Amino acid sequence: MITVEVELGDRSYPVLVGAGVRHELASSLPAETRRVAIVTQEGVGVEVESGRTQQRFLIGDGESHKTMATVNRLCSEFARWGLTRADCVVGVGGGLVTDVAGFAASVYHRGLNVVHVSTTLVGQIDAAIGGKTGVNLPEGKNLVGTYWQPSAVLCDTDTLVTLPPREWRCGLGELAKYHWLGAGRIDDLPLDQRIAACVRIKGAVVASDEREGGRRAVLNYGHTLAHAIETAGTFDLRHGEAVAIGLVYAAEVARRLGRIDDDAVDEHRRVLAAYDLSWWLPDGLADAELQALFARDKKATHDVTLVLDGPQGVEAVSGIDPEVLAAAFSAVRP
Repeated sequence: MITVEVELGDRSYPVLVGAGVRHELASSLPAETRRVAIVTQEGVGVEVESGRTQQRFLIGDGESHKTMATVNRLCSEFARWGLTRADCVVGVGGGLVTDVAGFAASVYHRGLNVVHVSTTLVGQIDAAIGGKTGVNLPEGKNLVGTYWQPSAVLCDTDTLVTLPPREWRCGLGELAKYHWLGAGRIDDLPLDQRIAACVRIKGAVVASDEREGGRRAVLNYGHTLAHAIETAGTFDLRHGEAVAIGLVYAAEVARRLGRIDDDAVDEHRRVLAAYDLSWWLPDGLADAELQALFARDKKATHDVTLVLDGPQGVEAVSGIDPEVLAAAFSAVRP
């Protein structure tokens, strides 16, 4: 088992990575916990034992259930069960579960402790770490949410063994971005060490910029186009697959701005190819529609903002010429 500490002063917490770490849940709960509300999905199939009185609360599968209505229903169910501030919420599942469970915990009784048992690769290296919670609106992904740090995160690598191939590739899309956030070529590391390397990077970024006032935006490398793809329509793309397309698009924008050279763009494609990830946009998505959606991205303030590679590494860049953004779409069209 590998333990990575997310350093946030008196709100610091451990992230446990390794085979079987879900069985550490009882010892990872805050000492005062009396009862545990397990938020999960029917298809997750991962049982946990908290050592306290516990009850399961199910949410639906898919982005259509990541809504305020789901949070409202969860909070009502918490209230009917009698959940109090002395209790704890535990999210067991992928990024959708931990986002929704964390949001519900943050607003119910103005904030309950929450522990995440992350069961997917994308959750273990990204979604469950850092305290960002949220739900979607028809206008865009994750537009309503809170910053609410968990008390602990358990990343059990045993739960990854049964992931469907596309769910695994979804996680690899998120893992790929860490190659440009300081992880380097982590391809040859054992799985638990690869996950822990990503957690260390994310934990360090969160510790330096908890509420995304600056540096934390780098964690959204590849996400501006990815979120636009997901908002634009019901296309058969998982989040990580959309991020892979967004990584190449961002690299092409950076090249056109003179921030990186052709070799750096080729390295983006090499990494994605090694993970068996495509960087081609699906048919039916118009460039103009996707570009218009950039303005709704959470990083945008006065101007469209993209996270781009460059001589100083990955950073958020605003004020990009719209013609450059438009021209870069040709690089992600078959």
